[in-house]
Amino acid sequence: MTSPLMNTYPPQPVTFVRGQGSELWDVDGKRYLDFLCGLAVTGLGHAHPVVADALAEQARTLLHVSNLYGTVVGPEVAATLDRLIGGDTGKVFFANSGGEANECAIKLARKWGGRGKHVVVSAFGSFHGRTLATLHATGQPAKHETFQPLPEGFRHAAWNDLEDFERIIDPSVAAILLEPVQGEGGVQPATAEFFHGIRELCDERGLLFMVDEVQTGLGRTGEWFGFQHFGVQPDVVTMAKALGNGVPIGACWARADVADAFVPGDHATTYGGQPLAASAARAVLQVMEAEDVPARARRAGDLLQRALAEVPGVANVRGLGLLIAAELDVGIDAKQVASDALDAGLVVNAVTTTALRIAPSLLVSDDEIDEGVAILTKVLS
Repeated sequence: MTSPLMNTYPPQPVTFVRGQGSELWDVDGKRYLDFLCGLAVTGLGHAHPVVADALAEQARTLLHVSNLYGTVVGPEVAATLDRLIGGDTGKVFFANSGGEANECAIKLARKWGGRGKHVVVSAFGSFHGRTLATLHATGQPAKHETFQPLPEGFRHAAWNDLEDFERIIDPSVAAILLEPVQGEGGVQPATAEFFHGIRELCDERGLLFMVDEVQTGLGRTGEWFGFQHFGVQPDVVTMAKALGNGVPIGACWARADVADAFVPGDHATTYGGQPLAASAARAVLQVMEAEDVPARARRAGDLLQRALAEVPGVANVRGLGLLIAAELDVGIDAKQVASDALDAGLVVNAVTTTALRIAPSLLVSDDEIDEGVAILTKVLS
């Protein structure tokens, strides 16, 4: 039967109908261990009862009134995010996705910089979204060609190469946009020296340092936000994915004086921060704080990385916390391994042709880690 969906994804190998914690079940009742979490989205696992109850209660109370009017939950979530980021004086714009959060950051940088100071510099290998602007910010030229001409005002420099960034900065640049770990780029962590150097460069040149935490934020790397590993404070932080545990919500945080570049009418959204999504985010953050998910991610990530490093066929392991890539031995096709793992009941994906991305729930148990590694060992053998 011809699918009624647009042809934007390859044929889907399995259809999932139910999830609980780290487990998924397909239409035939087969069980899977989920070590991908919807691309680092379901950080608390599937069908978390606190999040489910919050959604049900809010659905019976108030779903939507638009941002022309105030609601209760969004400002509370914004205050929590400000505290976790460590800004204490920042402001938040809610969106529906990571791409939209980054669109907000790009527009904010242009408004803050003013006419003629609008360029955003990002890194080769980065991924920042699928809108036309965030696609151009994405440092993967092969993804650009189909959609040329893209919006102007974007440049790219080599990842973890401070000198290359310094080389392309001129008076037209308003901001530098970086991920703490390049997720779609192969799970490539930044170095502390690089992030410190970028912070100093932004201070010297009067630029905004904007950090894309869409995949890394909210405990995934072993800190609340990935930049916190490096001891720097950005001017703008974007996030999404784990914030709603599967409910679409994104956010752009900015230092208060930067956020104040926006005035009413500069930027808007119909659904961003509406009560249903914000209630999910509030419940997610409450559980994350109660469970101390950064500490859990550090411990589980150390355990998982050590175990993966012992698997025959794994050449090396990299990442932070529970955002991990297993680089495979030369000649092993990561896409085929991911497919074979799925057949064996383990959900991972090929983040490059030679590496698997592994991003289980932040609440993953030791037994589940053992099970996942055992499945991968069997597949690779």
